[in-house]
Amino acid sequence: MTGTERIQRLYRDGRQDRRRKEDRVHYNYADRVVAESSKYRRGASIRTVIVYLTAILIFSALPKDVSAEVLSSSQANVATGQDRAMEDAVTSQGETAAWSDEEYAENFDGEEEFVQILDPFEPLNRAAFWFNDKFYFLLLKPAARVYRVVPEPARISVANFFTNLTAPIRFVNSLLQLKLKDAGNELARFVINTTVGIGGLFDPARKWADIRMKDEDFGQTMGRYGIGTGTYMVLPFFGPTNTRDGIGDIVDYFLDPTAYIDDIYLYLSLKSLAGVNATSLDRDTYESIKKQSLDPYIFIRNAFTQRRKGLVEK
Repeated sequence: MTGTERIQRLYRDGRQDRRRKEDRVHYNYADRVVAESSKYRRGASIRTVIVYLTAILIFSALPKDVSAEVLSSSQANVATGQDRAMEDAVTSQGETAAWSDEEYAENFDGEEEFVQILDPFEPLNRAAFWFNDKFYFLLLKPAARVYRVVPEPARISVANFFTNLTAPIRFVNSLLQLKLKDAGNELARFVINTTVGIGGLFDPARKWADIRMKDEDFGQTMGRYGIGTGTYMVLPFFGPTNTRDGIGDIVDYFLDPTAYIDDIYLYLSLKSLAGVNATSLDRDTYESIKKQSLDPYIFIRNAFTQRRKGLVEK
């Protein structure tokens, strides 16, 4: 098979619109965004379902011109991305036709495994994505910039505190997956960081004993036993998820100590602090994705699905 035929096949299958080396850089960005968003989806539980219903109401309540703008803009982005991908493929045909097998392998590293993503609610999901985008740039990011007056070591301690709080989720799900070593490590981390680390503000378990956290949740537990992801969803405020992980969030909710806070205002304040603090520690990752991706919605959807698949298989 010639280099030209390889490019045409990759484009036709929808698996390659940029060179793989460039994609690796992009997916590193997306992994960080998805990782941060998934940390603070814990405790959503029934609120997650309520928020998803809210997303439906938001989309239906949008003025016709706004909803039309969201949908037409997304369709235009997809069309533009396809056009640019074809231009890249055609432009590079002369160069790639002369590649040897070794050069081809170096640039593409073989075939990428195809992962099917069920997204029947894409118009609704894009509306929620648009809402989250506006929320990020108009409220969350400005709040995070102001919050950066707090010294970075203090903000890292706040992040450590919230990570330590969710240790029961990781411990129980490690046990459910029969990962006894990971469960033991998580229990040891919790005990050390809660005592020596002063309530989890510091992480001596990693610094001194090199005991690292391994993220586990009930969505991963279900995936471990062969339960599929279901449909892809984007929730206002919470970001990307799917049917399996949404159910997993409900189960994990009862393992989250903050779920037993009776004062709803205190609960929301803690969750808001966790989100703003995490954003303040981030180095404009989402902005980089928007700048470098032809369609950020598609990119984050694919990155989220690949990342969750990777976590289940670990």
